[in-house]
Amino acid sequence: MLGLWIAIAAISGLLVGAVGIYLFLSSSAKNVVGQAKSEADRIRETARKEAETLAKEVALSARQEQVRLKDAFDKDHEVERRQMKEQEQRLAKREDTLDRKLDTLTVKERNLDNLEARLSQRDKSLAAKEKQLDQMIEEERQKLLQITGLSPDSAKEMLLHRIEDECRHEAGALIQRITEQAQEEAKEKSRQIILQAIQRYAAEQTCDHTVSTVAIPSDDMKGRVIGREGRNIRSFEKATGVDVIIDDTPGVVVVSCFDPVRREIARISLERLVQDGRIHPARIEELVTQTTKEMEEELIKIGKEAVQEANIPNIPKAVIPMLGRLGYRTSYGQNVLRHSLEVAYLSQVIADELGLDGQLARRCGLLHDIGKAMDHETEGGHPQIGKDFLRRFNESEAVLNATEGHHGDVPATTRYTPIIMAADAISASRPGARRESLERYIKRLQDLEQLATGFEGVRQAYAIQAGREVRVIVDAKTVDDAISNKIARDIAKKIEDTMTYPGEIKVTLIREVRSVEYAR
Repeated sequence: MLGLWIAIAAISGLLVGAVGIYLFLSSSAKNVVGQAKSEADRIRETARKEAETLAKEVALSARQEQVRLKDAFDKDHEVERRQMKEQEQRLAKREDTLDRKLDTLTVKERNLDNLEARLSQRDKSLAAKEKQLDQMIEEERQKLLQITGLSPDSAKEMLLHRIEDECRHEAGALIQRITEQAQEEAKEKSRQIILQAIQRYAAEQTCDHTVSTVAIPSDDMKGRVIGREGRNIRSFEKATGVDVIIDDTPGVVVVSCFDPVRREIARISLERLVQDGRIHPARIEELVTQTTKEMEEELIKIGKEAVQEANIPNIPKAVIPMLGRLGYRTSYGQNVLRHSLEVAYLSQVIADELGLDGQLARRCGLLHDIGKAMDHETEGGHPQIGKDFLRRFNESEAVLNATEGHHGDVPATTRYTPIIMAADAISASRPGARRESLERYIKRLQDLEQLATGFEGVRQAYAIQAGREVRVIVDAKTVDDAISNKIARDIAKKIEDTMTYPGEIKVTLIREVRSVEYAR
């Protein structure tokens, strides 16, 4: 029983506790709900206020953007409107211009219509006149045929022959005029090229001279040179191949030889013998042999220097000493090697001006007188000797023909041969190139003038350009053009036959007719 009451009491306690807990929880829940509702209301109010603020800001930003876009639109619209206004103005101006042009075209069209009308009327009038003229020509033709008694074919043939003769005469005159003009232009062009070549080359005016005398300190030394019974001089002449002339001239022994190289070897050997004092056949042979070797080396050196100065590659080795020999060869007092270098340079300048190969022209100029290095040992003229010598080294046809034909001995087969001839004449005839005494020079000019004045019809003659040209003035009353040409040829022929001169002499004959009248 007690247990039951304890159980009931426990259950009752539990019920009471549960009710209290429920009441407590209900009261707490109400409080929590009330607080949550208040917080929700506060958050809602805050969100509402923020939303209103944000809405106001968005509206303000939208209004500002609207204002900005409106301003930009107004500006763009203003620009477009201004452009449209300018375009309208240009169109208006163009329209005015087109209206004026249209008015002008209208006037021109009206004038053209009037002109066409006048032309049409003139054509009709010309057609009528042309018909009338044809009738008159036919009538005149019939009358002429009746008068002359010729058939139409015969008259036509006669007229054609007459026209042919007139055309042939006019064609001949035209050809002559064109030929004379071409010759004048060619002469002027060649003169300019030659003058330019001469001006661009500055050569020395002094000429080399090969010395062939040896100074002897005393007459006793002359006796020692001669030796007992002349054995020393005979040995010297035999070893050198020269002639030694010892006369009464004090202090001088003359060495004579046609070969300039042998003469130079003899001169140097004799000077060394005189300085050494030991003069006997063995010493003579020794010194001559030594000098000959040195001379061979000197010739090679001179030849190489010439080739280097001329800037010509691929010169055969056998040709180089021959160029060196030209350094001891003279022509009218002019050193042949220097002359060859001058011709080489002048030939290059002329060839360059003519559009040819300047290097080949320079080679032709340097080698054109190579035969003079051997003309004392080989028979024949130096052009042929030089050509035969260079042919052994497979030189080109231009070099061979220039070497053989630079004096006009053979026809020129290449364009370089006339260039070498011109350069050779320039180098030989320039002032100071060749030695000539003043008396001989003046005498040659006087002879030239006297020779020209000796022909009938010649009034005056003047030698100019240092005797390279003679101007002949004839009497126009007694000498016509045909006779003038004959007199010029006869004077040139007589100069060739009777005078000695370097290069060539130009004969210019002048026939002048003067007509003077007075108006009163």
